[in-house]
Amino acid sequence: MTLLEDSPRESYREACIPVLETTRLVLRAPHLGDAKAVAALANDRRIAENTARIPHPYRLADAEAFLLGSNREAGDTTFLVTLPDDTVIGACGFGSLDGNAPELGYWLGVPHWGRGYATEAARAVIDYAFTEAGREVLGAGARVTNPSSRRVIEKCGFQWTGVGLCRIRALGSSVPIDRFRLERSIWAALKSWGPVKRVA
Repeated sequence: MTLLEDSPRESYREACIPVLETTRLVLRAPHLGDAKAVAALANDRRIAENTARIPHPYRLADAEAFLLGSNREAGDTTFLVTLPDDTVIGACGFGSLDGNAPELGYWLGVPHWGRGYATEAARAVIDYAFTEAGREVLGAGARVTNPSSRRVIEKCGFQWTGVGLCRIRALGSSVPIDRFRLERSIWAALKSWGPVKRVA
């Protein structure tokens, strides 16, 4: 690289993403240096088949594209979910799909399933969306064959609105999904989980 070449830099938007701390997790902005960890976790068909955008196989180049594209658009916010020692275990955020209301999305590496981390991370992101990002409503979806994800969404207060179709990139086809919605007023009335600490 020469001095005339552009070096990767944080966008202004990325620099505005805070660090959130929960009881067991730290959520922070993704960085290109996380590519190997993200690729190692996301390269599992069980994850790809339950998310809209993750391809399978998931290569280092896919992780780099994801990281470089995160937090570039005004309506999108992506956090990496880490343990307190900065071990990456997944991602969680919200953004608009097809111009609709912002939608909550998340995935965790398979070794970290079944420990309540997805619910903990989702609650932190929901709190951020309603308190600091000024969102009035969030959507969410889960494959009808994924009851674990549905439980996460329901524990966060989302209300079921019906069944729809979602295109799954890894499958190359559309599948039925349960659709959910959470309004700020309902979130405020139901919120009983512990506080999320904003670090920066």
